[in-house]
Amino acid sequence: MADPDNPAPNSRAAMVVVTPTYAPDLELFTDLHQSVLRWFPNDVRHVAVVNDRDMDLFRVFEGPRCTVLGVSEVLPRSVVPLPRTKLWLNLRRPVPPLRGWILQQIIKLAVVQTLPERVIVAADSDLVFFRPVTVETFAPAGRARLYRLDDGVGESLPRHLRWHSAAHRLLGLPPPPSPPLPDYVSSLNTWDGDVVRRMIRRVEEVTGLPWIHAVGKELHISEWTLYGVYADQFEQAGSVTLTPESLCHSYWDTAPLGADDATSWLSTAGPPDVAYMISAKSGTPQETRRNAHAAAFDRRQPAE
Repeated sequence: MADPDNPAPNSRAAMVVVTPTYAPDLELFTDLHQSVLRWFPNDVRHVAVVNDRDMDLFRVFEGPRCTVLGVSEVLPRSVVPLPRTKLWLNLRRPVPPLRGWILQQIIKLAVVQTLPERVIVAADSDLVFFRPVTVETFAPAGRARLYRLDDGVGESLPRHLRWHSAAHRLLGLPPPPSPPLPDYVSSLNTWDGDVVRRMIRRVEEVTGLPWIHAVGKELHISEWTLYGVYADQFEQAGSVTLTPESLCHSYWDTAPLGADDATSWLSTAGPPDVAYMISAKSGTPQETRRNAHAAAFDRRQPAE
C-alpha cells in the first residue's frame, strides 16, 4: 500500500480522473476512458481501481495516460474479500462486514491519498465526457469545485438525511439541523486531494480509530456528503469553489432507455454540461448508448 502522506512525486498535471470499476462494467469503462483521452488535456491521466481478479481484463488500457491499480494496492492487507459473497472484511474490525457500496467509497478515499495530483475528478464507469475540459473546468482559479445544492435534501430523501447524520458524527459535529439540508451528491464530483487528507485526519482525531475502521463501521454513509460537510464546516468552503452546477446531465432512473428516448434525452444536455451519465442500473444496452451518443454529439462536433 502506498504511503498517503508522501505520494510519489512526478511531472504529471495537477488533475487526474479516478474510476473504481469492475469486470461487468468493462464496456462502460471503455467508452468513459475513450472520452477521457479525447476531451481532457494530454497530460491528464485516468486511474482505474479494479478487483485484483479483474486486472488482466483492464491491463489493456494501461499506458502513459492510464494507470490500472488492483484493490490490494490501495487498501490495507487487513481488508479482504469474503469468499462466495459480495462482502469484504476488515480483519481488524470484522463487524460489520463491508458491503460493496461502502467498500467503493473507501477505495475512492484511499486512492486519493496516494495521488500526487491535487484536483481529483471522480467519474464512475457509466459516465461519458462529450466536451473539452481543462483544469479550470474543475478547479476555477485553482480551487476545486464543490457541488452543493442548497436545500436539496428534504424528508423525501431519507438516505441522504442518514448520510448527513453519519458525516456529522464522524467529524465530531452536533447532529445536523432539521431539513432541508444541502445536497452534495452528484454523478460527477471533484475533490481537492489536500482537503481529503485533512478530512481523514479529522475523522481519525474524532473517532480515535484508523479512518478505514471508522468509515467501514457505518451502515449508511456517502463520501460526497462527508467531504461536503467537512469543506463547509471546517474550511468554510475556503479551499473550494461552491457551485450548484454538476456539469453532468444525469439519468438516474432504473428503467432502460430506448433508442429514440436516449437520443432525445441526450439532446437536452445543457450548455454547462461536459458529461452525461446513464445509470448502469437502468440496464440501457451499450449499443443504444453508443448510437444515441453518435446521433446527439458526434455529428455536430468538429473533429479534433
